[in-house]
Amino acid sequence: MSIGEKSDTATASGGSRRRANLRFTILALSPAWLFLAVLIGYPLFKVLTDAFQKAHLVNPSVGGFVGVDNFDKVIADPHFFPAVGNTVAWTVGSVIGEFVIGLAAAVLLNRRLRGQGFFRVITFIPWLVPIIVAGMTWEWMLNPDFGIVNAMLTGSGLVDSPINFLGDPAWAMPTVIFVNVWRSFPYYTISFLAAMQAIPDELYEAARLDGASAWRCFWSVTMPQLRSVSLIIVFIHLIWTAVNFDFIWVMTQGGPNYATMTLPILIYRYSLQQFDVGAASALSTLMLIGTSLIFVVYYRFRRKLSEEIVG
Repeated sequence: MSIGEKSDTATASGGSRRRANLRFTILALSPAWLFLAVLIGYPLFKVLTDAFQKAHLVNPSVGGFVGVDNFDKVIADPHFFPAVGNTVAWTVGSVIGEFVIGLAAAVLLNRRLRGQGFFRVITFIPWLVPIIVAGMTWEWMLNPDFGIVNAMLTGSGLVDSPINFLGDPAWAMPTVIFVNVWRSFPYYTISFLAAMQAIPDELYEAARLDGASAWRCFWSVTMPQLRSVSLIIVFIHLIWTAVNFDFIWVMTQGGPNYATMTLPILIYRYSLQQFDVGAASALSTLMLIGTSLIFVVYYRFRRKLSEEIVG
């Protein structure tokens, strides 16, 4: 056999092997693709199509293409723009609080101290508490009649009378944000702590030799090394918090007087209280567009950061 024939045979064998590997890969991934298509693909397609249909949850005879009427109905709802504002306040307030407290806790837990493992464990406990349990527990604790929080505030003389944290429109949104921050900040803490422990000690030693203070070391060494993990968890939590339904629903159900009404709560009211699936799908589509824009911004920042690291 000539050299050319051997080369052709090797090429054909390599091509056959690649095709076999491709067939095996497709076969192995087929269950996952089918699962995603059934669990995510079909519901997403149904929401996008129902947004332009007149659909009713309990009356299947209601139907027909209505164009953008559902979107007009949603935007004309007097609760829509207040819900948008509440969603922004809820999301931004929660993420900022989680970031600041999570970072501060990570800095403290990264220090060498006695009982370090114990403190790390108890810091992570709030994240392990289910949202329903956390929401109901805090609702009881904040009750103006028998809650321990008001008992401590009045007993210490900080307030003259109990505060209705969840029943007063002025207090409701800050309260649910606080509870959400309390439960979610350990996720930031663990992420930041893992990133801090991966920072080489040589960087800190070089900074100290240059006369940098502890504060300067934090800003010039620690924070630049946390940019990547910060970008990821901040944008993930922006989306998670924006679409969160159960926390606010358990604690206030969007009240009092719509003070904590967010877009997911409004979607719930459309679909399961008014049975207007078309309007609920239209609002869900608007939220999908909004969260997609957040992802686009994340992708641009991530790409820019990657280019800086490579460069």
